[in-house]
Amino acid sequence: MNKLMPEVSAWYQDVVSGILFEVVAIDEASGTIEYQMIDGEVGEYDASTWHQLHLSPAEAPEDWSNPYELTSDDQAYSDQTVVPENFSGPLADIEPELMDLGDDFQIL
Repeated sequence: MNKLMPEVSAWYQDVVSGILFEVVAIDEASGTIEYQMIDGEVGEYDASTWHQLHLSPAEAPEDWSNPYELTSDDQAYSDQTVVPENFSGPLADIEPELMDLGDDFQIL
């Protein structure tokens, strides 16, 4: 019997089958635990099934991003906005007072 409490973003391994999965959501209202396996397959356990599993905590695998199809470029620039230092595109020539944005918008 399993005494581990599920935690979102935690990895577990089913000792019997050897399957490795990550808990991605817990719905307390319905009593379900949603998980995603390393190959991207998604499923859910109800609370009673979760406690019947033979689980052990596991480390995230090295290639955990495979189901999410993230590339190294996605990971490198995920939170950065690239703005050129010398922006001289066609929109730079538009004067703000010449734009009519209607009554709902104001340029401050």
